[in-house]
Amino acid sequence: MGNFDGFHRGHQVVVGEAGRLARDMGVPLAVVTTEPHPRSFFRPNDPPFRLTPFRERAWLLEQFGVDLLVSLPFDATLSHFPPQQFVTEILCEKLGVLHLLAGYDYRFGAKRAGGSDLLAWMGKMEGFGLSVVEPVTFGIEGAAGQIYSSSLVRDTLREGRARRAASLLGHWWTLSGHVLEGDKRGRTIGFPTANLALEDVLHPKFGVYAVRVTVEGDDAIYGGVANLGCRPTFDKSDITLESFLFDFEGDLYGRHIRVEFVGFVRAEQKFSGIEALKAQIAQDCQTARTLLADPENARDHLPPPRLDRYLADHPVALAKPR
Repeated sequence: MGNFDGFHRGHQVVVGEAGRLARDMGVPLAVVTTEPHPRSFFRPNDPPFRLTPFRERAWLLEQFGVDLLVSLPFDATLSHFPPQQFVTEILCEKLGVLHLLAGYDYRFGAKRAGGSDLLAWMGKMEGFGLSVVEPVTFGIEGAAGQIYSSSLVRDTLREGRARRAASLLGHWWTLSGHVLEGDKRGRTIGFPTANLALEDVLHPKFGVYAVRVTVEGDDAIYGGVANLGCRPTFDKSDITLESFLFDFEGDLYGRHIRVEFVGFVRAEQKFSGIEALKAQIAQDCQTARTLLADPENARDHLPPPRLDRYLADHPVALAKPR
């Protein structure tokens, strides 16, 4: 149980340990989460902060090996649910849980009154087991003992550190959506772009990134360069992601694409004219190709996390029964 925004390495331990138990017990592995994120419900005017909107998060969980995704609608009714009632009516009566896995800081129910102590107590009465995953820490770039968290990933992306964010996540951070019809200005200067609107998703540092793009229904993976921001050269104010795919020919309008952020190229800037912009884009493409060719940035260096790989890397259980 949890929100699993970003599905970072700490989240993977929670779901991985649930998967270990599910396999041992011969039962389905389910993830119970809510949509929208409670923070979006209680603070609707906050800037966008989600790392993985619902579709992307569902894709990551499916790739991991989750059998069932239970997404509860987080509304006024659920926000006022007493924790005991949540356990008996939803977890026990509706879902028939046999064993629960949660992170050390998981809270639920009205006013976040429920936690692992309540789950352990009710499990003894209702006949389900509980295991809790303690903080999962790491030691990279001088940050030994720091806890994996969605907040840390957000801060890292706001600094434009796409590669470090990927290391924290255990997979490449991705924006996805259906390609929109834009001004079609890119094709007139030799760099046609696939444009995505940024909606309820975190805005990383504005600028140019080396990216990899997958297109729904296409087996190929395309390297590319993408600009994320407001396009100040053309006096725009809306925030978009414009991706130029290397070695791609065809029409992408309306198709669903996934854009993996690999490395930061430069900050967004305003140019004096079209020729200066074209020259800079050509230079950006070369920089992006160099970043994408780096073995440390190879796509299979951080493949989508999977349960089999997790169990092979963690032969000893990390969750503690309560």
